[in-house]
Amino acid sequence: MLPQLFTPSLGRLIGAGLLACSLTTLTACSKSEDPAQQKQIEEPPAATADQPQKDAAPAEKTADAEPKSGVDYHSFANTDDYRVKHLDLDLTADFDNKVLKGEAILDIQRLTQKNPSLILDTRDLDIKAVRAGVGNNLKDVKFSLGKTDPHLGTPLKIELPKGANRVAIQYQTSPDASGVQWLEPQQTAGKKHPFLFTQAQAIHARSFIPLQDSPQVRMTYKATIRTPKELLAVMSANNDPETEKDGVYEFDMPQPIPSYLIALGIGNLEFKPMGERTGVYAEPELLDASAKEFEDTEDMLEVTEENYGPYRWDRYDLLILPPSFPFGGMENPRLSFITPTVIAGDKSLVALIAHELAHSWSGNLVTNASWRDLWLNEGFTTYLTNRIMQFVYGDERYNMEMALGYDDLQADLNDRPDKDEIMAIDMRGRDPDEVFSNIPYEKGSLFLYELEQKVGRENFDKFLMDYFNNFAFQSITTEDFLKYLDETLLKQYPDKLSRERINQWVFEPGIPEGAPHPQSDAFSKIDPVRQQWLDGKIKASDIDTKGWTFHQWKYFLDGMPEKLSDEQLKELDSTFKLTQSKNNEVAFSWLMIAVRNNYAPANARLEEFLVGIGRNKFVRPLYRAMMENGMEDEAKRIFEKAKPGYHPLTVKVNSKVIYGD
Repeated sequence: MLPQLFTPSLGRLIGAGLLACSLTTLTACSKSEDPAQQKQIEEPPAATADQPQKDAAPAEKTADAEPKSGVDYHSFANTDDYRVKHLDLDLTADFDNKVLKGEAILDIQRLTQKNPSLILDTRDLDIKAVRAGVGNNLKDVKFSLGKTDPHLGTPLKIELPKGANRVAIQYQTSPDASGVQWLEPQQTAGKKHPFLFTQAQAIHARSFIPLQDSPQVRMTYKATIRTPKELLAVMSANNDPETEKDGVYEFDMPQPIPSYLIALGIGNLEFKPMGERTGVYAEPELLDASAKEFEDTEDMLEVTEENYGPYRWDRYDLLILPPSFPFGGMENPRLSFITPTVIAGDKSLVALIAHELAHSWSGNLVTNASWRDLWLNEGFTTYLTNRIMQFVYGDERYNMEMALGYDDLQADLNDRPDKDEIMAIDMRGRDPDEVFSNIPYEKGSLFLYELEQKVGRENFDKFLMDYFNNFAFQSITTEDFLKYLDETLLKQYPDKLSRERINQWVFEPGIPEGAPHPQSDAFSKIDPVRQQWLDGKIKASDIDTKGWTFHQWKYFLDGMPEKLSDEQLKELDSTFKLTQSKNNEVAFSWLMIAVRNNYAPANARLEEFLVGIGRNKFVRPLYRAMMENGMEDEAKRIFEKAKPGYHPLTVKVNSKVIYGD
């Protein structure tokens, strides 16, 4: 999903949208203020379907000193009055005009005896008409659009008839929808057909569906998707592997999910099974390589069930996206979206698959109630990822993953202000995409690892299984989790755990003193060899790299000093062919070294890398390094060349790096 736009290393994706501003009258959330505390404004005249009315500017508002638990500061929706329980979609994908158009029907639950207007989240949607009523007896109603906020989009206010429990909205997306990418044929692997995919996390579902775009709101959904007949549509729902391409596809998601997990992909896709419940969708050119690379997915699924409880989503399939996908993966239920950059040919990067699978328990089954609580999704998932890797690939792989994750965390702690090192982070007035960093991922995981170390692995595994069962299909806050911790582990192990220590982890910056420091023997032998080479005592050709894993190559390169001589760079490159590396993680680490040292022989590979890959884990640090090392003109030139193929989120985050927008 999602820091800066950031994806932690080793496939730790980013892979999560917050509780709602409880507005009983139409208000707008400003960039730097608290939308939940905004004063009511005078309502404008309601509009007809032909002439939706824009609301007046918001009045001044006040903010609490601390964010309130359970309040979503990134949604306009009045979820204290209504909850959407089910969504019916009927959308046509218009590739010529790059829009989705059709109708969304919302079944709503009333939570008040009064009849306030219904407020939904939208972003750049063209609302054509709104009908509302009881059951299928729907009539045209008045609606209005509020003031647009640069982060949150535009609230849609709908006047409901008394007792209404269903709302139908005819609409069309913008060609520039933040959560939809339209790819031309030349941007795909096959070069013959266009491609579409959505990315709803954190709050981009509102750019292609009008709804309550908050992770506290869970709904079931059904969808009919209409496409050109030669293309296949798939969704985060019940995809039938036997489906034939006919241009009309129907989907059902019977388990309630938050809006950020609604996902759609359309392209020249084919399916190949990997196991009884697992398979992969991809363009034909990538299908066999993808199925081979990720063939252990079924084993991962089975071992996770054995240790943490049943998989509750029926099938688990993968959709391999074009390289412009901005993240490593996205945990859309039943169908994880995966970057092709992890197809390395040796399964060295499949921790990403373990991560997205783990979200089927931590994130999709038990969900953060707001983006402040993202660590409940990503910290738990990162912890589970490492355990899955240990179950399937053994202790050495586990130790390396853990050690590299710890190094990632240290790097982020060195690069962030104290306020952004807090797990239960205050995101008020900020773009929720900024929440994604190694703090919720790796600090959250390290916190759980400390709990495991103190109470014992067997006891902690039982706690996790009970936790997933207790909160299944619920969205919870940090405080909900801490209360559960009080009632379970803290009560069971008062001599080993303290609430004061736990609060330090969750609410204070940095890593608490005495926290565990994961290390790997596979790395310890690399440090002296690297240093001997740096000191000129041995040549690069004297380093025995036979049998090195990707993890060891990454550790070797990432441990280099900021500056190397031109002779050292040439020696490394000529000996190990680093500029030509086909492993994207190794290539990235080497290109970062090349940029910091203005190593010209790598410039062509750098441009090829930045133009060909849209994954922000790689792209953003490289652009930032270029801007900091005298390559500003090159960074701007390459960015402008690459931008037409980038996802809107990639364009947004890297525009800030290059232009300061």
